[in-house]
Amino acid sequence: MAITLTDMVEEKQVILGLRSRKVPSALREIIDLLAQNGKIDNPEAFFEKVLAREQAHPSVVESSVVFPHARTDLVDEIVVGIGRSRAGIPFGHNGVRARLIFVIGVPERLVNDYLICVGTLVRLVRDDPIRSMLLHAQTPREFIDALTATL
Repeated sequence: MAITLTDMVEEKQVILGLRSRKVPSALREIIDLLAQNGKIDNPEAFFEKVLAREQAHPSVVESSVVFPHARTDLVDEIVVGIGRSRAGIPFGHNGVRARLIFVIGVPERLVNDYLICVGTLVRLVRDDPIRSMLLHAQTPREFIDALTATL
C-alpha cells in the first residue's frame, strides 16, 4: 500500500514562523523539529545531506515554495517538515525568496513514493487559493487542513 500525503504530515511537523533568515539555519530549524518529534534519529547527518544537495543542486523556488530534500537511508520512511517564513528565505544562485519550505527525507528504496509525494505537493501549492490558505493559516492545524482538504 502506497503512503499518502495525509500519512506524512502532522501539525507537529509545521513551523508557521521560522526565525531563520538564511538557508542553512532554516533547514536546521525544520530538521530539528523533525528530530524532536521522532521522525529523524540523526538530525546532524540528515542536515548535512540536505545542505550538501542544496549546495550542489539548489532547489528551485516556484510561487514562493521550495522543496529541499535528501535521498538517504538516515530515514526509514518519507518524512516531511514544513516551515513558513513571512519575509521569505533566499534560495539558489539567484536568491529567489521562498516563504514555504518543505524539507523532505526519503529512503533510497522509496524513490517512486517520493516522486508521487512531491508531485502531489507541487500540484497543491501551485493552486493559488490553497497556497494563499497555507500562507495565511493561523495554526498548524489550519495549515494541515488546507494542505490536505482536496486529497
